[in-house]
Amino acid sequence: MSQRDYVSRGRTPQKKQKNKKTTGNARNNAGPLPAKTVSWVAVGVVIALLVGFAYFLWSIKDNVEPDGVQPLAKKPVAVEDELPELPQEEWEYIKTLPGYEVEVDVAQQEKSDKRYLMQCASFKTRAQAEEMRAKIAFQGMEAQIRRSDGDNGEWFRVILGPYDAKRDAERAKHALRKVNITTCQIWFWNL
Repeated sequence: MSQRDYVSRGRTPQKKQKNKKTTGNARNNAGPLPAKTVSWVAVGVVIALLVGFAYFLWSIKDNVEPDGVQPLAKKPVAVEDELPELPQEEWEYIKTLPGYEVEVDVAQQEKSDKRYLMQCASFKTRAQAEEMRAKIAFQGMEAQIRRSDGDNGEWFRVILGPYDAKRDAERAKHALRKVNITTCQIWFWNL
């Protein structure tokens, strides 16, 4: 089979269609719309079938013949010997469980000499920092605003702490997360 080069062949120019505005007369000349005609014969046949079916159902309801179905004979229930009384079961664990205690060695949490702080925001203006501090105060926590100067200007940091354990800082972080303050980070206290 020979190969054809469809790319170099190019495209055939398409004919431009003229925009014709249709007038009311042009629409009417296109021909009448097809009319929906219902065959009265078909409607009559359907109605006749429905009436005939209804008559059939009405006529057979009175002609019900009883089938020769007889109830099953009841078998006499054989009286079986009564079962012996169940022996009383005794479980040993009921008696031994209250006196049984397991001792678990729990390692004490080591006291860290490091303290933690939680920074929740850093703003260019003191007013924004005060606003964040007020949101935190509504949660029953006391925040501080610390000013820090750096290469990129003056910043106002909103911090909480110091916390002796990181677990305490995490607890405060989760409480603030519930009120949609999600920017808090926990660091070592080295101010």
